[in-house]
Amino acid sequence: MKLRLLAAVLFLTQTAFAKEGMWIPSLLNVVYSDMQSQGLQLTAEDLYDANGSSLKDAIVLFGGGCTGEIVSNDGLLFTNHHCGFDYIQFHSSLKNDYLKDGFWAKSRAEELRCDGLSVVFVVRMDDVTEAMRKGISSTMTPAEVDALLQKNKKALEEQYKKENPALGLQLKSFNYGNQYLAILTKSYNDVRLVGAPPSEIGKFGGDTDNWVWPRHTGDFSVFRIYADAKNEPAKYSASNVPFKPAHHLPINIGGVKEGDFSMVYGFPGRTEHLLTSYAVNFVTTKLNPMRIDMRDQTIAVLEGRMRASDEIRIKYAAKQSDVANAWKKWKGQQIGLTNFRALDQKRKFEEEYTAQCKKPEFKEYEEVLPKLKGLYDQVNNFNFEAQLFVEYMYYGPELFNFSYRFHDLVANYDTLKAQGKLQSTIDDLKTGARAFYKDFDLATEMAIYSRLQPLYEKKYNIIDKFDKAEEVSEAQYRGYYEKSVFSDSTALFKLLDNPGKGMMKKMKGDYFYSHAVWMMDDYNTRLRPLVGDLNKQIDFWMQKYTEGMMKMFPGNYWADANSTLRISYGKVDGSYPRDGEHYTPHTTADGILQKYYTGNLDFAISPKLKSLLEARNYGDYASGGELNVCYTGSNHTTGGNSGSPALNAKGELTGINFDRSWESTMSDIMYNPEICRNIMVDVRYVLWVIDVYADADYLLKEMTIVR
Repeated sequence: MKLRLLAAVLFLTQTAFAKEGMWIPSLLNVVYSDMQSQGLQLTAEDLYDANGSSLKDAIVLFGGGCTGEIVSNDGLLFTNHHCGFDYIQFHSSLKNDYLKDGFWAKSRAEELRCDGLSVVFVVRMDDVTEAMRKGISSTMTPAEVDALLQKNKKALEEQYKKENPALGLQLKSFNYGNQYLAILTKSYNDVRLVGAPPSEIGKFGGDTDNWVWPRHTGDFSVFRIYADAKNEPAKYSASNVPFKPAHHLPINIGGVKEGDFSMVYGFPGRTEHLLTSYAVNFVTTKLNPMRIDMRDQTIAVLEGRMRASDEIRIKYAAKQSDVANAWKKWKGQQIGLTNFRALDQKRKFEEEYTAQCKKPEFKEYEEVLPKLKGLYDQVNNFNFEAQLFVEYMYYGPELFNFSYRFHDLVANYDTLKAQGKLQSTIDDLKTGARAFYKDFDLATEMAIYSRLQPLYEKKYNIIDKFDKAEEVSEAQYRGYYEKSVFSDSTALFKLLDNPGKGMMKKMKGDYFYSHAVWMMDDYNTRLRPLVGDLNKQIDFWMQKYTEGMMKMFPGNYWADANSTLRISYGKVDGSYPRDGEHYTPHTTADGILQKYYTGNLDFAISPKLKSLLEARNYGDYASGGELNVCYTGSNHTTGGNSGSPALNAKGELTGINFDRSWESTMSDIMYNPEICRNIMVDVRYVLWVIDVYADADYLLKEMTIVR
């Protein structure tokens, strides 16, 4: 029983290695032989080579939060539809509804500029653990350790920037500071939209299907990277040329079958698989229920209004997607962690850890768990309040966050005027305001406020000097909006066109601005320092906790995801998530029609798509007479892996990762190899959409397709 428990909690068995873990490409030696035994046909240098071309040179961090892959020698890039969604929405209007109808540039001249979008390549990853932890001893306090780490970090940064002035640098901590890597990067900022399927394909299934299996979503979009004449990063210019990568991925349309080796290469965002029971208990009993509760209200408003109006649908498409994605993930995470009894398993392992600490060789770790428990007892209430603020300020009514953009102008008006920077500051604010009002609807905003304000102040007992925890009446909140200068773009721009003391007085007295300033000041001066200090202490003891774990239970450990380049590997595989249910690893185009016939609006499709599927017009992309749409694998993934390439044993693209099954969302905290599965759109469906559906086959001519 103890061995099985440790396998579940620490995942140290050889079987788990085939599925669980997100491995640093430059440190693959610990699992490379296992990858080979599972079917990998590439060398370690093929996967990662700091000095030559390798798979890593075809993988990019896309837009700061997703992954993309290069699929042609002219910088053509695949990622998810939901990763490119903000830019698809930005270019959409009632006249050109790219969300509804899709977009395909028929020439490079028609590719759409995406200001603010960048992609980042990893050039090299160096282990700098020794340099970062130089001088640290076991007798130091958390504050002393933090001060020395900051000193060592500054010295390393200076050294790397002097030696690599043209490259970006990230110094990243792994396993709570038991390991450090210096990651050198190169960023390209001229990225253009080439193509995107309509939402009936790219978002097929909507919130109904999000985070679930079986899936039939063509979640992909196509971009292109541009560079200067020397293939170096450059700002947008009509004279820029398509980027020439050191490596691009060949695309295999032979398909995959159950049991095939599968590998996902990308930038997973965040996992917390080493959390103690004290943290997991807070997440499952306090944090997730609150976040779900808050977003329930916003989603109810958005869904109703978006279905009633195409204009509002376009305006709020990106926000609804952002709000709903995490909302449904948290709901699935709650189910998985509860059903898998994660809290019990964590507590049982901590009993094992405590027992080991009684041995003389592990005595130094005896105080670790009691220290962590005491710190979590202190931080949890503050952290709850901080996360509630984040939910309200950034995912609730928008005028609070929007009005706070003007804080620098109001707070530093005289200084900006004296420095001659007043007009440029106002011009920048106007540019941002135009983008904001493009996707803003006052009635929708007021409906969200009326739902969330009682929760924020009454149910969760957040008392502030404005409303004093009294429920705001409809007449009151309508008055707030009617009097606010930020509710009306015309009034705001008129005010900005006449800067002076009158403008200052008007903004300072605005309900949303003054409320936002109070909330932000309270967060920045009270909550954030408290939470930050306590979390630093938690990280100090988590470093010791993890260090002790590695000594007490030797094995190959993987570091939690932290938006750095990783490889996960496993098999094309189905699962048995619940008693009596079996998930096959593939879905086909027949399932699209079956869902369409249910009448659920999330499964609505156009006559064109329906006709092609009913005629079984599958072109060159069928297998056994079927068009495969999606498939699942036992690759360990998380947020940030969206858009990651799914690769076969030869490093050829077979799919694009975009999701996990609902049961799998628990894998950010605890991985269950029996049920945790990632979901990928089959590359044959991607090419079918481009070629047969969109008639954009010219794009295929620049790809390397393995038939």
